Amino acid sequence: MPVRTVIERGPKGKRAVAFSLEWLGWSRGAKTPEVALATLESYRDRYRPIADLAGMLPEFDAAGSLEIVEDRVGTGSTDFWGISFAASSTEHGPMTEAEFDLAITKLRACWAFFDGVAARVSPEMRKGPRGGGRDRDRIISHTLRQESESFATRVGLKIPEEGAMTPDGLREYREAYIEAMRAYNAGEGRRMRSWTLPFLIRHSAFHTLDHAWEMEDKDLSGEDGA
Repeated sequence: MPVRTVIERGPKGKRAVAFSLEWLGWSRGAKTPEVALATLESYRDRYRPIADLAGMLPEFDAAGSLEIVEDRVGTGSTDFWGISFAASSTEHGPMTEAEFDLAITKLRACWAFFDGVAARVSPEMRKGPRGGGRDRDRIISHTLRQESESFATRVGLKIPEEGAMTPDGLREYREAYIEAMRAYNAGEGRRMRSWTLPFLIRHSAFHTLDHAWEMEDKDLSGEDGA
């Protein structure tokens, strides 16, 4: 089966994003749709460990080529950040229980991959334009706090500041986040204005993987001065 792929263009044409609908978090941005699509393909092998963690490696390895199923205009944030900031046409309405459970399995895999990367990379990161020269701990803090203290509030979950920054706190937060999303999917709570639940899960997965890959790219382990 081909990999159903969406192209999201910024309104001013400054940047574009290509992302997979099935394989949550597999998403890359660039200055043009063509380059975004090529970059997404180049990350196929980098996504493979996440599919393995999700217990879906045979399905991932059997996946065919990228197939564009939607070419849409996103928001101003697409132009500014070069990432998807809006739900695609298929990411609306309540999810079936099976759809929700499958999405959560993939999100958990993204979390597990991030945790594994964070545990093995060097504390000091290679300097460069991306992330403003942040070290490992600042990347970890940003990733966990952005999700737990911002994304999660969209489904009514509020935790204390830095509440997810300890091992126990992180485990408790992630379970609470999943249950909050499950309740939202069942119709509980105030509805999100512009985001949808499938997009929230996809965005959480993307944000997690984007920074995991950033840490991999900036890792100084094994190098002089690491």
